[in-house]
Amino acid sequence: MGELFVVSPASAFVAAAAPAGGLSFVGLLAALTAIYIASKALGEAAERIGQPAVLGELVAGVLLGGSVLSFLDPGEHTIHMLAELGVLILLFEIGLESDLGELLRLGPQSLMVALAGMAFPFALGWGVMALLGATSVTGIFVGATLTATSIGITARVLADMGKIGSPEAKIIIGAAVADDILGLVVLALVKGLAEEGSVSAASALRMTLLAIGFFGAALVVGRLAAPRLVKVASAMRVRGVLLVSSLSLAFVLAISAHAVGSATIVGAFAAGLALASTERKVSIEERIRPLSDFFVPIFFASVGAAVDVRFFNPFDPGRRRTLAVAGLLLVAALAGKWVAGFFAYKKGTKLRRSAIGVGMIPRGEVGLVFAGIGLSTGVVAGDIYSAIVVVVILTTFVAPPLLRASLK
Repeated sequence: MGELFVVSPASAFVAAAAPAGGLSFVGLLAALTAIYIASKALGEAAERIGQPAVLGELVAGVLLGGSVLSFLDPGEHTIHMLAELGVLILLFEIGLESDLGELLRLGPQSLMVALAGMAFPFALGWGVMALLGATSVTGIFVGATLTATSIGITARVLADMGKIGSPEAKIIIGAAVADDILGLVVLALVKGLAEEGSVSAASALRMTLLAIGFFGAALVVGRLAAPRLVKVASAMRVRGVLLVSSLSLAFVLAISAHAVGSATIVGAFAAGLALASTERKVSIEERIRPLSDFFVPIFFASVGAAVDVRFFNPFDPGRRRTLAVAGLLLVAALAGKWVAGFFAYKKGTKLRRSAIGVGMIPRGEVGLVFAGIGLSTGVVAGDIYSAIVVVVILTTFVAPPLLRASLK
């Protein structure tokens, strides 16, 4: 993302005395200070006008990013690592606040929403590209890009609103986790299609079973290990043992997820679910919150900082076609996920299905990964890539206020 960043007094200050290839310690302190002050100030402003705080944190990232103040480079290694740790801790915290039994009871509804939330955006995205005369491979790739869901944005909004225990939230989270698992399979398939021109059914089945099998195994191992881990930690006198032990379980399952080709956040979420069933659940939640307050804003600011506001300049002739294509794909992206929410059904419960669909809208960093692979393999041209980036940005920003409105 280096081409998005220009020299400014702010960026010069952050980069001062930086070692080759990364930030200096002072530069890191300056970047973190800017993130925290801007995130909290704009988060408070967002709350004051009836919007979720995460929207303010995203805007803070945009202002600090390369196309405005050039104070924050989300691609810088240290910032990127801290942001990844932030989203891992966020999903661990969401797992702690979730009820595994309720998630399993709502499993069929979540799976239906996840599958519909992949099928409809894919079909609509492919249809838009077909109307524009794109090749079938490009259409498939763009359609696959629109199937992604970023659980971090939605989970944060639900937590901030105190709705994490609602039936809608449980279905959204279950569907988003299923989307993450299935999304990795889709990513591997479209990557193979882009690089080799074809993928085998056997390979697709193997990846699907591996991703689903890991999540099930992680839950079983976590449920067996968590009570013993908590018992040992509670018997020790050393300060911080309970927090460190809990995080260690999350990290072990995250590393295991990565080792089998799944997402690290899936392992962290499974660890949170396992520890949620222990007698020290409340104590763990109290200890993880300050850590979450420290790391999670870095993730959301980094997502915002990746935005290049020049994409939205209608007076630039080079951007007009990009914005037109982005407009069509945005409609497909919004409608596809929103319709999926109406596939949720729970007998005896009045569900706000519109809210469920809205909760699946953000694409976040997942969509950007898809788009980047398409560009690097030559499957999508630069203008289509830019249109996808615009769609990812807009779905990330419109989802928080829409979700808040639909849950009121």
